[in-house]
Formats: sequence, C-alpha cells, structure tokens
Amino acid sequence: MNEAPDIQRSTADERREYIKNRFPCIADCDMCGLCKVFHGKDPEYAYDDYISGRRSFTEVSKDFNR
Repeated sequence: MNEAPDIQRSTADERREYIKNRFPCIADCDMCGLCKVFHGKDPEYAYDDYISGRRSFTEVSKDFNR
C-alpha cells in the first residue's frame, strides 16, 4: 500500500480517501478486526486528527498500537 499522504502536501479530501482505502469495512467484524482495533470507532472518525491535518498518520496510529 502507498505511504500515507503528508499533511503538509495533501488536502483533507486526499487524506480521507487514503483512510477509506486503507481501512475498508468488509462488513464482517469477526474476520476483519478493525472495529476492535479502533475501539468501535469508524476509521474515518478515529483518524480525524490526521484528516484535519492536526497530527500525522503515524502519530494517530500510535494511539491504537497499545
């Protein structure tokens, strides 16, 4: 998968699209596990700080690597 768009060189729409493509919902939580990783949050909501340009993709990802 491509590297996450840099917050300084991308638009919010580009970052949102990246998150949607990176973490697609396959409607089978038992198979996928994303719901568990993001504590029941939609990935777009979980990565709101990244999409909004407040924090990098890596910084937000660290919140969920615990």
